[in-house]
Amino acid sequence: MDINKTILPVILLLSTIVFGQKPEQTIANLNSKKDFYSSIAQKIWGYAEMGFQEEKSAAALQETLRNEGFTITKGVAGIPTAFIAEYGEGKPVIAILGEYDALPGLSQEAVPEKKSAGKTAGHACGHHLFGTASMAAAIEVKNWLKTNKKKGTIRFYGCPAEEGGSGKVYLVREGLFNDVDTALHWHPTDANDANPGSALANKSAKFRFYGVASHAGMAPEKGRSALDGVEAMDMMVNMMREHIPSDARIHYVITNGGKAPNVVPDFAEVYYYVRHGNRKTVVEIFDRITKAAEGAALGTGTRMDYELIGGTHELLPNTTLQQLMYTNLIKVGGVNYTEEEKIFGKAIIKSLGIENENLEKASIIQPYKTLDLSFGSTDVGDVSFTVPTAGMGSATWVPGTPAHSWQAVAAGGTDIGNKGMMVAAKTIALTAIDLYLHPNMILKAKEELNQKRGSDFKYIPLLGDRKPALDYRK
Repeated sequence: MDINKTILPVILLLSTIVFGQKPEQTIANLNSKKDFYSSIAQKIWGYAEMGFQEEKSAAALQETLRNEGFTITKGVAGIPTAFIAEYGEGKPVIAILGEYDALPGLSQEAVPEKKSAGKTAGHACGHHLFGTASMAAAIEVKNWLKTNKKKGTIRFYGCPAEEGGSGKVYLVREGLFNDVDTALHWHPTDANDANPGSALANKSAKFRFYGVASHAGMAPEKGRSALDGVEAMDMMVNMMREHIPSDARIHYVITNGGKAPNVVPDFAEVYYYVRHGNRKTVVEIFDRITKAAEGAALGTGTRMDYELIGGTHELLPNTTLQQLMYTNLIKVGGVNYTEEEKIFGKAIIKSLGIENENLEKASIIQPYKTLDLSFGSTDVGDVSFTVPTAGMGSATWVPGTPAHSWQAVAAGGTDIGNKGMMVAAKTIALTAIDLYLHPNMILKAKEELNQKRGSDFKYIPLLGDRKPALDYRK
């Protein structure tokens, strides 16, 4: 039986008859505030602050939520730019997650050709839209609770440093989700979908080698190259790729390789990511990488240490919640481009070298699938192992656009991004309202979570007990 075509729509229709406000009213309310929320999103797009540095971005969201009657708790889990905004009282407690960090080295103007905006970072993953849409949904739900005099708590989680900093993991580790009944989130992308999604577990670290400086021409025998240590480690890890699961991922970048060719570098650093669909496999591969680093130091006469930067669980989808979210996404619909936006979109597609990409993809809702595979990672994974969690994607980018690209930054700075943002805000708000009206769905979602994670599950963060890596982007 397809719950989306039979039982669920009937239940939700009866709810609107009994409790008043129809989905169309929620959608209309948010439509009327589009310009207001767009201005906030574009302000954050302009800030383009990287992980754990999002002071202006977090402040903009906090100010708006405070003005709407939310109680703000700042600096949670030892992170200055993390916060919780809450309204209401009692159960159920529904969390809406919001992000707002940018990526380094992706500065871009809102134009369809590569053109730097002269900044050190850019919103190539659309988190300026993410945080704003989630906030908009939380405010609309707050208004619904107040108008209908319904008991319950809506909670917005301001989540910094998703891009490699594992910000949500510290919030989970601190127990800040322990009383939450369900969590809702979304992500900018190039299509509209609300399928049960996967994401890879991830563990990352910066490996630092220490050598002895010397004149590379006149006294090379007196030097010990820290860069040799990095390169020896990289060589061994690259050979190791043949002997790990084929669906695992290892990436690295040398962040410091010395300053001048004629100086034997006494310091070098390489930043590694390890990913796989099972966190236990990630830990095993990471441990092998540390052995390679130890061997590289031994062989090059250098010293090595490493700093664990991030670690996230794989994403655990919840079908109960996803079916509800998908039903609401169908009600909301996709994004329609103006003629000017179509010209912009075609130029973006041309810049990507893609043939036969259809701009109409932004206006449709992708078919429901039982599982959407992803090779990315997100710290929402840790939340999903703690409380039932559902997410969606909306077309904030031109169809065919990959994340972490200048094309994503460009579209996110236009009304194309704003329109997709409002699709997410409406869908999340409708889903949260349905959960307040039908607490039995929350119970079903919790049963599914318990069944999937197992009776013996114990949450152990992959980043251990380290403090937040507040300077990892500095």
